Order: sequence, then structure tokens, then C-alpha cells
Amino acid sequence: MTYNLLTVAAVSPETMAVALAGCLGIAVSDVDVADPDGDPDLRNWDALVSCEHRVVHGDVAWSLDIYVQDEAADRPLESEVAAKFAKAATTTVLFPAAEALPSAYWVVTPEGLLTRARLELSDDEPPLYAVTAVEEPVSQLPRAVVTRFAEIVREQRPDTPVADAFVASVEKVRQAASALARLSLDDGTGSPIWSAKDNLVVWERVILQMESGWAPSGWYPADLYRERLEARDELAGIGARFPREIAELLGKALEELDGRFAAATKEDPSGSVRRELTGSSGERAQVGWWWRRRPDPTPWEQD
Repeated sequence: MTYNLLTVAAVSPETMAVALAGCLGIAVSDVDVADPDGDPDLRNWDALVSCEHRVVHGDVAWSLDIYVQDEAADRPLESEVAAKFAKAATTTVLFPAAEALPSAYWVVTPEGLLTRARLELSDDEPPLYAVTAVEEPVSQLPRAVVTRFAEIVREQRPDTPVADAFVASVEKVRQAASALARLSLDDGTGSPIWSAKDNLVVWERVILQMESGWAPSGWYPADLYRERLEARDELAGIGARFPREIAELLGKALEELDGRFAAATKEDPSGSVRRELTGSSGERAQVGWWWRRRPDPTPWEQD
């Protein structure tokens, strides 16, 4: 098990050892804290926990690479280690988020506040580490702008079992079809079947995120929600371009997802959602019923 932490304060190696011992439930003597460029003969290579620390510059002071041997009884999640370390060492700690974005981090304070952080590295040598934004104020990072991270919400990709089942069923139909019929079931990029798969995934994701209370961020950008409704627009007429069997499969998937969407929203007969999202009232426009329903509460209005 490995952990990668960044500390805002310049913590001493002795404090690191004590804090890690407490985090992992082991004796301090079982923790090896060392400079990776130091004398290897001074290392405790049999230690249950190895922590290599490097000085970094900017808004953080130390970069810690922590390795826990399989023999260690307690190997908690990185978020738990970061929180316990922050409290024990009395310093704010950053650790990488799961998203692929290179700037996506979590930050946890000694008091236990956990929030998102945007960490950016300069092109200098050595680079400067700048925490440019956080989603909640962090006293030890006073220069960070407090804002919401729309790119983090866009990166969320919950599993989509309904869409996956549709894809699997379409493939079964393709495999069972004759070679000639299979040509009409092309699912290459840009094809109607490809578009149906892609938009169905998008539609299911927004429903899953709505049902979860917009986890993990607790909000949802208005422009992204508009894109999800536009994906449902694409699905509305695409079934007519399919053979009957494929159209029925898509209809079945949409019936389930639409029912869940309706259950998670409330009627919006005044068209206020459409006005908010597009700037158009749509009073005389023909729009899908999904444009006339509102999430409750509306996620882009939440604090």
C-alpha cells in the first residue's frame, strides 16, 4: 500500500514518524523516515513503514511518499491517513483525487475539514506548487480562491448498468444477424447505434447523480445539466432509424430511466428550468417533457 501526501507546514522527520505510527497503529521504531538522497546505510530497510520526504516549494513544504509493507495489520484508505496525519502533525495535508485531472486534489485540515483543492505546478525548476483554488476556505491556504470545481463534476463517471445492458443486448442481436443484416447494425463512431449508446450513458449518469444527491460534489453545473437534457433530445427520435428489435431495446431502457428521472424531479410547467438553462422560454417550442421538470432542489442554486 502506498500513500502520497503533501504538507503545507514544514514538519520535522521526527514528527512525521510519530504521526505515521499513530495513523497506522504501529510503533515509532517500525517507521523509517528518510531523505531518498541520503545515506542508504542509515535506512531501516526492515521497517513496516517507509516514508521518503522531499522539500518542495510554494504553498506546500513537504512531499511524502509512504509505503506500507503487507505485514502491517492496519492499511487504511489514503483519505483516512491524510486526516489522521493532518491532526497529529497539526498541518493541512493534500492528497491526490481519483480523477484523471492532474490538478485534482483533496485537502484536509488539522480540524478535520475535507474539501477539494486545485494544485498547479509551475514550469520553474524546481517547480512551484500553487494551491490556486479550494471549494471551502482553508486558513492555511489564504491565497486560494474559494470556488466550485465544474471540471471535477464532469469527470464523475458512475457505472451505467442500464446502458451497459442495452449495449450487450444490441451486440447479441448483431451476432445473431446474418452478414448482410449486420451491415445495417453498424455501431462505428458516428453511427446511429453508437449515438444511442453514447447518449444513453450520459442520460443514465445524470439520473444516477441526481438520485445520489449529486454526490460526491453536492452540486451540478447548469451547463452540464443542459447537455444531459440535450442528450435525451437526441435519444427521442433516434429509435425510428433502427430495426424494430433494436428500437424496442432502446425503448425499454428509456422507459426505465425516464421513470427514475420523473421520480427524482418535480413538474415545472412555467418553463423556468428551460429559461435558466437556455435563455429561452420555449413557450411555443416543441420540447421534450424532460425540459418541463426540475430537480428538487436545483443543484446549481445550492451553496
